[in-house]
Amino acid sequence: MITELHRTPAAPVPRAVPPGVADAVDSIGAAGGVANVIMQLSWPEIGWGVRESRVDTGNVYKHPLKRARTTFQYLAVATLGSDDDKRIYREEVTRIHRRVHSTPDSPVTYSALDPELQMWVAACLYVGFEDAFEWLHGPMTDSDREAFYLSAPTLGTTLQVRPEQWPSTRTEFEDYWREGMSRIRFDDPVREHLVGLAELRMLPQPTTVLFGRLNKWVTTGFLHREFRDALGLPWNPRDQRRFERFLEVTAAANRLLPWPVRTLTYRVLLLELRWRLRTGRPLM
Repeated sequence: MITELHRTPAAPVPRAVPPGVADAVDSIGAAGGVANVIMQLSWPEIGWGVRESRVDTGNVYKHPLKRARTTFQYLAVATLGSDDDKRIYREEVTRIHRRVHSTPDSPVTYSALDPELQMWVAACLYVGFEDAFEWLHGPMTDSDREAFYLSAPTLGTTLQVRPEQWPSTRTEFEDYWREGMSRIRFDDPVREHLVGLAELRMLPQPTTVLFGRLNKWVTTGFLHREFRDALGLPWNPRDQRRFERFLEVTAAANRLLPWPVRTLTYRVLLLELRWRLRTGRPLM
Protein backbone atom coordinates (compact mmCIF):
# COMPACT_ATOMS: atom_id res chain seq x y z
CA MET A 1 0.00 0.00 0.00
CA ILE A 2 1.37 3.40 -0.98
CA THR A 3 -0.46 5.50 1.58
CA GLU A 4 1.69 5.95 4.67
CA LEU A 5 0.55 9.09 6.47
CA HIS A 6 -0.07 6.95 9.55
CA ARG A 7 2.76 4.74 10.71
CA THR A 8 0.19 2.30 12.15
CA PRO A 9 -2.92 2.72 9.96
CA ALA A 10 -6.36 1.77 11.21
CA ALA A 11 -8.40 -1.13 9.87
CA PRO A 12 -10.20 -0.58 6.52
CA VAL A 13 -13.66 0.95 6.70
CA PRO A 14 -16.42 -1.09 4.94
CA ARG A 15 -18.56 1.08 2.65
CA ALA A 16 -21.88 0.36 0.99
CA VAL A 17 -20.85 2.23 -2.16
CA PRO A 18 -17.27 2.10 -3.48
CA PRO A 19 -15.69 5.57 -3.42
CA GLY A 20 -14.40 7.45 -6.44
CA VAL A 21 -11.69 10.06 -6.70
CA ALA A 22 -14.35 12.80 -6.70
CA ASP A 23 -15.17 11.73 -3.13
CA ALA A 24 -11.71 12.94 -2.10
CA VAL A 25 -12.41 16.48 -3.33
CA ASP A 26 -12.28 18.48 -0.13
CA SER A 27 -10.99 21.98 0.53
CA ILE A 28 -8.96 20.90 3.54
CA GLY A 29 -6.97 18.61 1.26
CA ALA A 30 -5.08 21.72 0.18
CA ALA A 31 -3.04 21.25 3.36
CA GLY A 32 -1.07 18.60 1.48
CA GLY A 33 -0.78 20.64 -1.70
CA VAL A 34 2.85 21.73 -1.39
CA ALA A 35 3.91 18.20 -0.50
CA ASN A 36 2.25 16.94 -3.67
CA VAL A 37 4.02 19.58 -5.77
CA ILE A 38 7.34 18.43 -4.28
CA MET A 39 6.51 14.85 -5.23
CA GLN A 40 5.65 15.89 -8.79
CA LEU A 41 8.90 17.81 -9.17
CA SER A 42 11.04 14.99 -7.78
CA TRP A 43 12.05 13.81 -11.24
CA PRO A 44 14.90 16.07 -12.43
CA GLU A 45 13.27 16.69 -15.80
CA ILE A 46 10.14 18.05 -14.13
CA GLY A 47 11.93 19.91 -11.37
CA TRP A 48 14.24 21.69 -13.78
CA GLY A 49 11.36 22.31 -16.19
CA VAL A 50 9.53 24.28 -13.51
CA ARG A 51 12.70 25.90 -12.18
CA GLU A 52 13.76 27.14 -15.63
CA SER A 53 10.30 27.86 -17.05
CA ARG A 54 10.12 31.06 -19.07
CA VAL A 55 6.34 31.27 -18.62
CA ASP A 56 6.30 34.04 -16.02
CA THR A 57 2.52 33.93 -15.60
CA GLY A 58 2.90 30.45 -14.11
CA ASN A 59 5.82 31.32 -11.83
CA VAL A 60 4.67 30.68 -8.26
CA TYR A 61 7.22 33.13 -6.85
CA LYS A 62 5.92 35.93 -9.08
CA HIS A 63 2.21 35.08 -9.14
CA PRO A 64 1.51 32.80 -6.15
CA LEU A 65 -2.25 33.32 -6.00
CA LYS A 66 -2.71 32.85 -9.73
CA ARG A 67 -0.60 29.72 -9.65
CA ALA A 68 -2.66 28.34 -6.77
CA ARG A 69 -5.88 29.11 -8.66
CA THR A 70 -4.83 27.36 -11.86
CA THR A 71 -3.47 24.34 -9.99
CA PHE A 72 -6.60 23.72 -7.95
CA GLN A 73 -8.79 24.64 -10.91
CA TYR A 74 -7.14 21.85 -12.86
CA LEU A 75 -7.99 19.42 -10.08
CA ALA A 76 -11.59 20.67 -10.05
CA VAL A 77 -11.87 20.15 -13.80
CA ALA A 78 -10.22 16.72 -13.76
CA THR A 79 -12.45 15.39 -10.96
CA LEU A 80 -15.75 17.29 -11.25
CA GLY A 81 -15.73 18.89 -14.69
CA SER A 82 -17.71 17.94 -17.78
CA ASP A 83 -16.10 16.46 -20.88
CA ASP A 84 -16.14 19.93 -22.44
CA ASP A 85 -14.45 21.42 -19.38
CA LYS A 86 -11.73 18.79 -19.61
CA ARG A 87 -11.20 19.26 -23.35
CA ILE A 88 -10.94 23.04 -23.06
CA TYR A 89 -8.58 22.91 -20.11
CA ARG A 90 -6.42 20.26 -21.80
CA GLU A 91 -6.06 22.50 -24.86
CA GLU A 92 -5.07 25.44 -22.67
CA VAL A 93 -2.55 23.39 -20.69
CA THR A 94 -1.08 22.12 -23.96
CA ARG A 95 -0.73 25.67 -25.26
CA ILE A 96 1.18 26.73 -22.15
CA HIS A 97 3.29 23.58 -22.00
CA ARG A 98 4.55 24.06 -25.56
CA ARG A 99 6.64 26.92 -24.20
CA VAL A 100 8.28 24.83 -21.49
CA HIS A 101 11.27 22.90 -22.83
CA SER A 102 14.97 22.59 -22.21
CA THR A 103 17.65 24.69 -23.89
CA PRO A 104 21.25 23.78 -24.75
CA ASP A 105 22.24 25.21 -21.35
CA SER A 106 19.76 23.14 -19.33
CA PRO A 107 21.21 20.53 -16.93
CA VAL A 108 18.73 17.92 -18.22
CA THR A 109 16.64 17.50 -21.35
CA TYR A 110 12.92 17.99 -20.86
CA SER A 111 9.66 18.98 -22.50
CA ALA A 112 6.46 19.74 -20.63
CA LEU A 113 4.60 17.94 -23.43
CA ASP A 114 6.39 14.65 -22.71
CA PRO A 115 3.62 12.14 -21.83
CA GLU A 116 6.03 10.15 -19.64
CA LEU A 117 6.67 13.18 -17.43
CA GLN A 118 2.98 14.03 -17.41
CA MET A 119 2.20 10.49 -16.27
CA TRP A 120 4.43 10.96 -13.22
CA VAL A 121 2.69 14.24 -12.38
CA ALA A 122 -0.69 12.50 -12.68
CA ALA A 123 0.52 9.59 -10.54
CA CYS A 124 1.51 12.02 -7.79
CA LEU A 125 -1.89 13.70 -8.02
CA TYR A 126 -3.56 10.31 -7.66
CA VAL A 127 -1.50 9.41 -4.59
CA GLY A 128 -2.39 12.79 -3.11
CA PHE A 129 -6.10 12.13 -3.57
CA GLU A 130 -5.79 8.63 -2.14
CA ASP A 131 -3.93 9.97 0.88
CA ALA A 132 -6.52 12.71 1.36
CA PHE A 133 -9.45 10.30 1.17
CA GLU A 134 -7.98 7.92 3.73
CA TRP A 135 -6.97 10.79 5.98
CA LEU A 136 -10.49 12.22 6.02
CA HIS A 137 -12.63 9.08 5.65
CA GLY A 138 -10.53 6.18 6.89
CA PRO A 139 -8.60 3.40 5.10
CA MET A 140 -10.16 1.66 2.11
CA THR A 141 -10.64 -2.05 1.60
CA ASP A 142 -8.75 -3.56 -1.33
CA SER A 143 -11.89 -3.64 -3.50
CA ASP A 144 -12.77 -0.04 -2.65
CA ARG A 145 -9.21 1.04 -3.40
CA GLU A 146 -9.45 -0.60 -6.80
CA ALA A 147 -12.72 1.21 -7.56
CA PHE A 148 -11.22 4.48 -6.35
CA TYR A 149 -8.22 3.98 -8.61
CA LEU A 150 -10.29 3.09 -11.66
CA SER A 151 -12.14 6.41 -11.34
CA ALA A 152 -8.91 8.42 -11.52
CA PRO A 153 -7.47 8.34 -15.10
CA THR A 154 -8.80 11.83 -15.84
CA LEU A 155 -6.13 13.16 -13.48
CA GLY A 156 -3.75 12.30 -16.32
CA THR A 157 -5.83 12.40 -19.48
CA THR A 158 -6.82 16.00 -18.75
CA LEU A 159 -3.08 16.59 -19.22
CA GLN A 160 -1.18 14.96 -22.09
CA VAL A 161 -1.34 11.42 -20.70
CA ARG A 162 -2.68 8.87 -23.16
CA PRO A 163 -5.36 6.50 -21.78
CA GLU A 164 -3.18 3.46 -22.50
CA GLN A 165 -0.40 4.90 -20.32
CA TRP A 166 -2.54 4.70 -17.18
CA PRO A 167 -1.80 1.35 -15.45
CA SER A 168 -4.87 -0.83 -15.79
CA THR A 169 -5.06 -1.97 -12.14
CA ARG A 170 -4.12 -0.56 -8.76
CA THR A 171 -1.48 -3.27 -8.38
CA GLU A 172 0.12 -2.30 -11.69
CA PHE A 173 0.02 1.32 -10.57
CA GLU A 174 1.90 0.43 -7.39
CA ASP A 175 4.59 -1.25 -9.49
CA TYR A 176 4.80 1.88 -11.63
CA TRP A 177 5.02 4.05 -8.51
CA ARG A 178 7.84 2.05 -6.97
CA GLU A 179 9.78 2.15 -10.22
CA GLY A 180 9.15 5.89 -10.55
CA MET A 181 10.57 6.56 -7.11
CA SER A 182 13.93 5.25 -8.31
CA ARG A 183 14.19 8.43 -10.40
CA ILE A 184 13.80 10.83 -7.46
CA ARG A 185 16.57 13.44 -7.39
CA PHE A 186 16.59 17.01 -6.17
CA ASP A 187 19.45 19.12 -7.50
CA ASP A 188 20.37 22.09 -5.33
CA PRO A 189 18.51 24.84 -7.29
CA VAL A 190 15.37 22.69 -7.44
CA ARG A 191 15.70 21.82 -3.74
CA GLU A 192 15.95 25.52 -2.85
CA HIS A 193 12.89 26.27 -4.98
CA LEU A 194 10.83 23.58 -3.26
CA VAL A 195 11.94 24.26 0.30
CA GLY A 196 11.01 27.88 -0.38
CA LEU A 197 7.50 26.77 -1.29
CA ALA A 198 7.23 24.77 1.92
CA GLU A 199 8.34 27.84 3.88
CA LEU A 200 5.87 30.09 1.99
CA ARG A 201 8.67 32.35 0.75
CA MET A 202 6.56 33.29 -2.27
CA LEU A 203 4.09 35.13 0.01
CA PRO A 204 4.50 38.52 1.75
CA GLN A 205 7.10 38.44 4.51
CA PRO A 206 4.64 38.71 7.43
CA THR A 207 2.86 35.58 6.17
CA THR A 208 6.16 33.77 5.78
CA VAL A 209 7.22 34.71 9.30
CA LEU A 210 3.90 33.76 10.88
CA PHE A 211 3.10 30.55 9.00
CA GLY A 212 6.22 29.43 7.12
CA ARG A 213 7.60 27.18 9.84
CA LEU A 214 4.22 25.52 10.47
CA ASN A 215 3.60 24.98 6.76
CA LYS A 216 7.03 23.41 6.33
CA TRP A 217 6.29 20.99 9.17
CA VAL A 218 2.87 20.06 7.75
CA THR A 219 4.37 19.68 4.27
CA THR A 220 7.13 17.43 5.62
CA GLY A 221 4.50 15.28 7.32
CA PHE A 222 2.52 14.81 4.13
CA LEU A 223 5.61 13.77 2.17
CA HIS A 224 6.25 10.07 1.83
CA ARG A 225 9.59 9.23 3.39
CA GLU A 226 11.44 8.63 0.11
CA PHE A 227 10.77 12.22 -0.97
CA ARG A 228 11.38 13.62 2.51
CA ASP A 229 14.75 11.88 2.75
CA ALA A 230 15.80 12.91 -0.76
CA LEU A 231 14.96 16.53 0.02
CA GLY A 232 16.88 16.35 3.30
CA LEU A 233 13.98 17.34 5.56
CA PRO A 234 14.35 16.10 9.15
CA TRP A 235 11.55 14.04 10.72
CA ASN A 236 11.59 12.09 13.96
CA PRO A 237 9.17 9.84 15.89
CA ARG A 238 7.89 12.78 17.93
CA ASP A 239 7.11 14.66 14.71
CA GLN A 240 5.26 11.60 13.44
CA ARG A 241 3.16 11.28 16.60
CA ARG A 242 2.25 14.96 16.51
CA PHE A 243 1.43 14.77 12.81
CA GLU A 244 -0.85 11.77 13.27
CA ARG A 245 -2.65 13.69 16.00
CA PHE A 246 -2.97 16.63 13.61
CA LEU A 247 -4.53 14.30 11.02
CA GLU A 248 -7.00 12.90 13.54
CA VAL A 249 -8.11 16.30 14.85
CA THR A 250 -8.48 17.93 11.44
CA ALA A 251 -10.38 14.94 10.03
CA ALA A 252 -12.78 14.96 12.99
CA ALA A 253 -13.36 18.71 12.66
CA ASN A 254 -13.85 18.40 8.91
CA ARG A 255 -16.57 15.79 9.35
CA LEU A 256 -18.65 18.35 11.24
CA LEU A 257 -18.94 20.46 8.08
CA PRO A 258 -21.62 19.74 5.46
CA TRP A 259 -20.54 18.53 2.04
CA PRO A 260 -21.34 21.86 0.27
CA VAL A 261 -18.96 23.68 2.62
CA ARG A 262 -16.19 21.08 2.35
CA THR A 263 -16.22 21.16 -1.45
CA LEU A 264 -16.92 24.87 -1.90
CA THR A 265 -13.44 25.80 -3.11
CA TYR A 266 -13.46 23.30 -5.97
CA ARG A 267 -17.02 24.06 -7.04
CA VAL A 268 -16.33 27.81 -7.07
CA LEU A 269 -13.20 27.26 -9.17
CA LEU A 270 -15.21 25.23 -11.66
CA LEU A 271 -17.82 27.98 -11.89
CA GLU A 272 -15.06 30.56 -12.24
CA LEU A 273 -13.62 28.63 -15.17
CA ARG A 274 -16.98 28.64 -16.96
CA TRP A 275 -17.35 32.36 -16.24
CA ARG A 276 -13.96 32.98 -17.84
CA LEU A 277 -15.05 31.05 -20.90
CA ARG A 278 -18.32 32.98 -21.21
CA THR A 279 -16.64 36.37 -20.83
CA GLY A 280 -13.62 35.65 -23.00
CA ARG A 281 -11.10 36.03 -20.19
CA PRO A 282 -7.84 34.06 -20.24
CA LEU A 283 -7.87 30.77 -18.38
CA MET A 284 -4.22 30.96 -17.32
